[in-house]
Amino acid sequence: MRVTVIATVRNEATSIQHLLDSLAAQAEPPDEIVIVDGGSTDGTAEIIRRHPLAAAGRLHLLVREGSNISQGRNAAIAAATGEIIAATDAGVRLTREWLQELLRPFHDEISPPDVVSGFFAPDVDTPFEVAMGATVLPEVGDINPAKFLPSSRSVAFRKAAWEAVHGYPEWLDYCEDLVFDFKLRDAGYRFCFAPQALAYFRPRSTLRAFFRQYYRYARGDGKADLWRKRHAVRYATYLLALPLLVYLGLTRSLAWWSLLLAGGLVMFWTPYKRLWPRLRALDGWGRLQALLAVPVIRITGDIAKMIGYPVGVWWRWHTPAARRRD
Repeated sequence: MRVTVIATVRNEATSIQHLLDSLAAQAEPPDEIVIVDGGSTDGTAEIIRRHPLAAAGRLHLLVREGSNISQGRNAAIAAATGEIIAATDAGVRLTREWLQELLRPFHDEISPPDVVSGFFAPDVDTPFEVAMGATVLPEVGDINPAKFLPSSRSVAFRKAAWEAVHGYPEWLDYCEDLVFDFKLRDAGYRFCFAPQALAYFRPRSTLRAFFRQYYRYARGDGKADLWRKRHAVRYATYLLALPLLVYLGLTRSLAWWSLLLAGGLVMFWTPYKRLWPRLRALDGWGRLQALLAVPVIRITGDIAKMIGYPVGVWWRWHTPAARRRD
């Protein structure tokens, strides 16, 4: 069973070394690595070419200037010679057992899967990043393996399945891995969850970068027509329920503020539950920063989504279906 690891990069000079070194240290090394560079201008391609993996002939770099993530992944997989494709991303650090754990289910002689979903965890340095990881990233205990849709920073699948569903959707710039997952599920391919196949990645370190990330995610949702109900609930909460409760609390009875407080507890309960055990790694000032950052991060992300989603919907309404067909 030949295995190819693929990734796409663009301007990742500050982080690509971590990915390459962690690939070189895999307990079960891949037969080959194919990386597509989308047109870096910061020396990323040169770092890749100088790495010992490339010198040994195990790493192949393709330059596809101007390609988006989907186009880059499809180009990498098309060039791959492996029967199994393991996908990851720039900006991550893989555990030594990452590939070994992804491949383990494929060796099941009775009922081998077509797709193995790895997992991911935050690689944090600052109190803000600790709060970010707790707010936006699930823990293993939060996952229902039967419904989990893998991120393409940690997933493996059969190349034949990729071919059958016509690859990643090249018309989509964000949320492309979710659409790919849905296509595989709809085609009847069997998924398996491998939580020990861990990819560590650094969450956004500033509110501005986080806002931009979630705006793009929501714009991708709108383009791909994903999560209508979730977005509707968000708009209803912020534009209807929240103003109504504040109005009633100011004009009718302070008892209405208890409902507002209860809503806040529901909204922030999960992030604070994840954050609590992580506070031990911080000093007193860092703990206070992390605690205060959680609601700011959550509300910022929600605002970014509410702005980005209609932009994507507008694009979908005004883009001919032929341009959105694989």
